[in-house]
Amino acid sequence: MALTFAPAPADKAELEQERAAFTPRFDAHGLITAVVTDAADGMLLMVAHMNAEAMALTLETGIAHYWSRSRKALWKKGETSGNLQQVVELRTDCDQDAVWLRVNVAGHDATCHTGRRSCFYRTVEVRDGEATLAGDGCAPLFDAGAIYRKSE
Repeated sequence: MALTFAPAPADKAELEQERAAFTPRFDAHGLITAVVTDAADGMLLMVAHMNAEAMALTLETGIAHYWSRSRKALWKKGETSGNLQQVVELRTDCDQDAVWLRVNVAGHDATCHTGRRSCFYRTVEVRDGEATLAGDGCAPLFDAGAIYRKSE
């Protein structure tokens, strides 16, 4: 039987009380923001979204699942690359409209589809009045082109 969640109280103040019920506040599209960090060193790995099914599968299996907004499909993170995210801890914020997953990443220890450890491998800088991107020097940990080409 799949895990289900009680509807979030209409009064947001009720959610902020110290109570035990986990009642995630999914948005109008049925999604909640998920911030993902490395359990060992705290590095920000990615930000994604979960729907109720992804949340339930994550809690039931201990492996992170998300909702892909671009593919409009459930997504078991790392299923293709082997870089599964084992959830060490899942937290929610005070009004339960975002979650924080602390994970251990299997395989190459990479989270980004580019093969890098983190999706946040670029910095934003202002040069001559224009916003530009610069890499942080982080090299890919695996050949993403080869891995994802196989799965197509």
